[in-house]
Amino acid sequence: MNPWIDYAIWWHVYPLGFTGAPRESTLTGAGDGSGSGHHGFGGGSGHDGFGGGEHRLSKIVDWLDYLLELGANGLQLGPIFASETHGYDTVDHFRIDPRLGDDDDFDKLIAAARERGIRVLLDGVFNHVGRGFHAPAHWLTGAAFEGHGSLLELNHAEPEVADHVVRVMNHWLDRGASGWRLDAAYAVPPQFWRDVLARVRPAHPDAWFAGEVIHGDYPGYLAASTLDGITQYEIWKAIWSSLNDRNLWELAWAVKRHQEVLAAGMPMTFVGNHDVTRIASRLTDERHLAHALVVLFTLGGTPSIYYGDEQAYRGVKEDRAGGDDDVRPVFPASPAEFSALGRPVFELHQRLIGIRRRHAWLAHARTEVGELTNTTMALTSTDGTNRLTALLNIGDEPHTFPAGTVPPHDWMIVE
Repeated sequence: MNPWIDYAIWWHVYPLGFTGAPRESTLTGAGDGSGSGHHGFGGGSGHDGFGGGEHRLSKIVDWLDYLLELGANGLQLGPIFASETHGYDTVDHFRIDPRLGDDDDFDKLIAAARERGIRVLLDGVFNHVGRGFHAPAHWLTGAAFEGHGSLLELNHAEPEVADHVVRVMNHWLDRGASGWRLDAAYAVPPQFWRDVLARVRPAHPDAWFAGEVIHGDYPGYLAASTLDGITQYEIWKAIWSSLNDRNLWELAWAVKRHQEVLAAGMPMTFVGNHDVTRIASRLTDERHLAHALVVLFTLGGTPSIYYGDEQAYRGVKEDRAGGDDDVRPVFPASPAEFSALGRPVFELHQRLIGIRRRHAWLAHARTEVGELTNTTMALTSTDGTNRLTALLNIGDEPHTFPAGTVPPHDWMIVE
């Protein structure tokens, strides 16, 4: 059981970008494939062939108090393990990327987070690996993941691959992580997760496991995989799309489906992450950014805030080499370096997170759509005892709901 997830609000950081790490690693290999020690393949000791010597993870330590000021209490990290470029081309799951630091830097980050009551969620890339990952041929399918020649798919029918993932998960949970966000979970047979988690959970019953699932049968995948949660891309898409099109019926449909997901597990909700255009750039009317956040923080699930979104950062993802760079920027040395232009959005996040904190039951709340037009919506969330209603108006005229009148392009929360 992991009851702490009911109270978790994540601040999602992409470490390689956040800390200004070089685009490419200087590493030359990931062990000799002989399986040294308890690590298995890629688990060599020391820093042989890895270069680096940087300690950029310490920059994240410097931002933990900011995370708390925002109102969050969880640090969701993107890839931190040895890789060739962007972190999702892993070559050693047992080694901190030398561009970020080493084991000591990880331990210091975990200790600093723990002192502040902050949980840390790691990004596990177990569907594919980088070309420099040393393993026997039968560990790989021989296929490139989704056409990316630099990413080789692991063979999830191979028991040794499951053994490896179990070792990796246990290793970092033993070191203080609170759970895993599992990259490209949708591409992995759900039975693989079921088998792996059955072996990891006995030693780590408090850990939380969420899979990246983009579309499809969320409840069915949760049931078959035994994952605790999934990434709620349907809600993400419906939020910005319905606001841009002034078609709140789309959001209403997604909210209805969201209730089925909540019955099956704990979805991770978000309006931004490392793979998508930032919400401030995605919306065609900046007045509706607040509406997006109101939906995020009043629906059931565990909300995740992508670093910089709380400062109204802009960034557009492009389908080209380096097309993610704009949404994975370097963060300043301290909050004092932020532009004052982002402060209102930061304070809006604080206000809405404060409401979420006062109503922790929202994590498991069921939400019904009441009054609904193209441009107005009433969302009432309840746990059977408590109740909260979010009123949205994205139209050009005031709208009177039973609970009150909402001005044009405005919102109201009735607690």
